[in-house]
Amino acid sequence: MRAVIQRVSEASVKIEGILKGKINTGLMVLLGIEEADTAEDSEWLCGKICRLRIFGDENGVMNLSVQEIKGEVLLISQFTLHASTKKGNRPSYIKAARPEVAIPLYEVFIKQLEKELGNPIQTGEFGADMKVSLVNDGPVTIIIDSKAKE
Repeated sequence: MRAVIQRVSEASVKIEGILKGKINTGLMVLLGIEEADTAEDSEWLCGKICRLRIFGDENGVMNLSVQEIKGEVLLISQFTLHASTKKGNRPSYIKAARPEVAIPLYEVFIKQLEKELGNPIQTGEFGADMKVSLVNDGPVTIIIDSKAKE
């Protein structure tokens, strides 16, 4: 699993012009699922996201997690995070999981993230054409891949 995590002061997602999800201070997470991903990848990545210390403390030092500030999360599925641009100029999405694999893992990820945070999260809709808006605070953007645990 690959995630692009952005610290935001606000974020939202619309589908066909209708607001599907909206958050204030917290994290906007783009999630890409590949064929080789498992529930263990989901558990590890959820824990990492929830405990990632990228919010300012009383001294302005990035020392607090989204859990600690009681922030919100907007999760958006994005298969293009597994694009390969190795050959040519047209990306290949061969590593991205097919819906029959990705949807159940996406749903597991949502439940695990909500459990870790202790409250519901906002989401887009798997496979939908979404319009995502956000105000990246900082800007702070972190990329984490469960296959490259650093």
